[in-house]
Amino acid sequence: MVDVLPLVEARLRSALGEPDARAAVTFLGTDRIEVLRFHEGDIVRYATLGMSAQPMSDPTATLADPVKGPRAELVLSVRAGLADTDKALRPLAVLAASPQVEGVIVAPGASLDIGEPLWPGAPFSSVLVAEPGGLVEDLALDEPLDPVRFLPLLPMTANEAAWKRVHGAQALQERWLTHGTDLRDPSRASVSLA
Repeated sequence: MVDVLPLVEARLRSALGEPDARAAVTFLGTDRIEVLRFHEGDIVRYATLGMSAQPMSDPTATLADPVKGPRAELVLSVRAGLADTDKALRPLAVLAASPQVEGVIVAPGASLDIGEPLWPGAPFSSVLVAEPGGLVEDLALDEPLDPVRFLPLLPMTANEAAWKRVHGAQALQERWLTHGTDLRDPSRASVSLA
């Protein structure tokens, strides 16, 4: 079986440049998850590396397929220097381990909740999983493996997360767009939901 992680890291480097830092987290009973940090101007990006080592499987399946199934990594982009966002490394690793730990399939439109601020003082404890393909292109793997998708994470305030549960991901994204919300601002307030 092909080791997909070197290919994933090469794709991240070609899209985002050289990482200037990396951290690794291992949770009991899971594979190691790394988080790589990339700087581009005033934007800092954090990308997971390790979530795509195994395909995500349907939690209702009797047996997880070791080959077929969606694969993904997570990417968070924030403005640098406005908050201690490097403390987001562990929460990002927790999110990346959730398919192995909780048997969930992480896909666009999903909400993921950490249960604590993403970094100290952050007004966000959850994220909206956005559509892939904009920042980092999907990585095609040899058949029968599914491609690796690089899923952007958009931090949500508690009010936004509650509103999204009622109205859906598309409606929340339209509201952000309508109000010109800077989703990379690590200390932004909740968008107007009235």
